[in-house]
Amino acid sequence: MLRARRLRRRIEFFQGTLNSTSEVHEARIFDTTLRDGEQSPRTSFSYEDKREIAAVLDDMGTHVIEAGFPVNSDAEFEAVRDIAESTSTTTCGLARVVEKDVEAALDSGVELVHVFVSTSDVQLEDSMHATREQAVERAVQSVERVKEAGVDCMFSPMDATRTDEAFLMEVVDAVSEAGTDWINIPDTCGVATPGRFRDMIAKVVDRTDADIDVHTHDDFGLAAANALSGFEAGASQAQVSVNGIGERAGNAAYEEVVMALESLYDVDTGIDTTRITEISRIIEGKSDIPVPANKPVVGRNAFSHESGIHAAGVIENSDTFEPGVMTPEMVGASRELVLGKHTGQHSVRERLIDADYEPTDDEVREITRRVKEFGADDNRVTMEVLEEFAQDVGVDREVENEEVRA
Repeated sequence: MLRARRLRRRIEFFQGTLNSTSEVHEARIFDTTLRDGEQSPRTSFSYEDKREIAAVLDDMGTHVIEAGFPVNSDAEFEAVRDIAESTSTTTCGLARVVEKDVEAALDSGVELVHVFVSTSDVQLEDSMHATREQAVERAVQSVERVKEAGVDCMFSPMDATRTDEAFLMEVVDAVSEAGTDWINIPDTCGVATPGRFRDMIAKVVDRTDADIDVHTHDDFGLAAANALSGFEAGASQAQVSVNGIGERAGNAAYEEVVMALESLYDVDTGIDTTRITEISRIIEGKSDIPVPANKPVVGRNAFSHESGIHAAGVIENSDTFEPGVMTPEMVGASRELVLGKHTGQHSVRERLIDADYEPTDDEVREITRRVKEFGADDNRVTMEVLEEFAQDVGVDREVENEEVRA
């Protein structure tokens, strides 16, 4: 069944330094909220949580949902199996290059098995306790087993960005020959920079006929930028998690990568972006990881304005002090004019009129003065406080006037 397409994001792209949108032509989204996202410290999703989250991600048009690590437990296996059966999108199960992991993933009924092995010397020696040769052998055997079962395969050389380049290319060659459909290049420890990562992905793209996927971590706050640079270099897909949750500082954030693709690169991802705020709130509640107020796209300040100059401009035309190519409506959010120390008269007037008051210019000036003083004392200026000021000043209210006339 075709999904209803959301409203177009804008009328035209702004002129200026960012007037080109030709770097990326198509992009797929692989969501790993239920797998890597759940690996966030002190986070655990129940079976019901996973089913609910997967259903929303599926309805949004997410291309792949990594539902979990089937071999981890019976409960995890059942959740992955049931998500695979109940969703229309591609469901993925994770597996180490270990026979029992691969068989569990295959038995769970997923359409894509994601196998991985460490390739950096530090992880091979001090985590896997294996040689390079053993890593390659296990990788090839796992890919061949998945393909033998008639299931699509994704292979990840874990810690690729800290792997000797010559050896990384050897692994890419080996799994490509074994028939893997996808090669995911993970920045496991978040040490990539956009330029270096772009160069790495370009080399891998030129090396294999497999489709390329990227998985970036946010240890230095570069996960979204690195994911996008991967797309620029020719990757077809990026792994993301809602609100950026995941190991340590987390993954590239679903909402940031999708909206950058849609709004800055002019790529139609097929994602229903109007549900982004909804899924963000669901993950915030179930993960118990608060969304910072200044979080891009989904933070409560993302479309909020307090500064008098900014609020006045936004009241006239929201494009003045918002991206313009991304609006609150596009992500299922709403714009807010916040009252406080930095508030100007335009914002106060707008809020009073919205509440059916009919203030004069003098009344607006007086109420604005009170709002600034109240906010300067670190008080929150709510609508109740604003209405108290309006009543104290004696502002007429349209509703009250109509009641008197009646």
